Amino acid sequence: MRPILILGGIILALVIGKLFIFSGSGGGKDAKEENKTKGSSTAKGAKTGGGAIPVDVYLTKSEKVDNLLYASGTVVPNEEVELKAEIAGRLIKLNLREGASVAKGQLIAKINDKELQAQLAKLEYNAALTRNIEERQQKLLKIEAISKEEYEIAMNNVRTSEADKELILAQLEKTEIRAPFSGTIGLKNISEGAYLSPGTSVVTLVQTNPVKIDFTIPEKYSRDIRLGSMVQLGLDADATRYSARVVALDPKVDENLRTQRVRAIMQNPGRLFVPGMFVKVQVDLSGNNTAIMIPTDAIVPVLKGKKVYVVKNGKAQEVMVTTGLRNDQKVQITEGLQPGDSLIVTGIMALKPDVAVRVK
Repeated sequence: MRPILILGGIILALVIGKLFIFSGSGGGKDAKEENKTKGSSTAKGAKTGGGAIPVDVYLTKSEKVDNLLYASGTVVPNEEVELKAEIAGRLIKLNLREGASVAKGQLIAKINDKELQAQLAKLEYNAALTRNIEERQQKLLKIEAISKEEYEIAMNNVRTSEADKELILAQLEKTEIRAPFSGTIGLKNISEGAYLSPGTSVVTLVQTNPVKIDFTIPEKYSRDIRLGSMVQLGLDADATRYSARVVALDPKVDENLRTQRVRAIMQNPGRLFVPGMFVKVQVDLSGNNTAIMIPTDAIVPVLKGKKVYVVKNGKAQEVMVTTGLRNDQKVQITEGLQPGDSLIVTGIMALKPDVAVRVK
């Protein structure tokens, strides 16, 4: 009897255990199904917009820009000459004060001319004699006392004497060094009493009012600057702006630097601008009222040029652009964009064509 009861208890325990095990297995399967449903819902939500890249956009528009060109210039004297001796001789007079102003025609230096003066006096005596002989010969020719040939010889002597006198006068003129224009004397290179040879430098004469400004511009701007155009000049440690007028354009472009030389002129009564000085030149080219300016950071350099990304239908679209003027923050777009385009300005390096984006 007892063994039968024990066997019945074991069977009852197995049945109860089986019921609990099957019940737990069914609950796990339901949990897995629920988790699977939640996961598919999350993925669907991400696919419908939750995974779009957040970006900032800049709305392009037409705006007025100043087409300013900056260049480095050099002050050049309006006139400059190095005064040199034309003939050999001893310097007997040096009429100059370094840094002083001189007028046109003023005597600067004088070379000893005593020998030439003596030759001139001799030629004047000979010229007077030949003129007297020619006058007598002319009277004799009228009465046919001499031949015409004899008179022509006398006339030739007169003309030869006059030519010799002109030659000495020209040499005497070379003994004087005079200022060819009004200007300022530089530092002298020689002292009074020195012996000069032809070509010996005496002093430099410069004209600093007005002064010229020489600068260069890139060849692509050569069509935008004209004779008579005004440019602005600036000096270091001086906030004042000065005006100069363009007076000359180099007819050719430097083939090595691809630049063109420009020369402007300005009045300089106070000698503020000294020849050789560096100046900052600002050229105002034609203004542009329809320029599209975008942030410089939005430009992506590529092998074929430059590109930007714009938002169209919720996706990033790649657009090739051509740039123009540039300042410290923005660059001009001449081709590729239109006013009203939504330009992407952040997260550019993570973008690809047709990727979904979301404007912040």
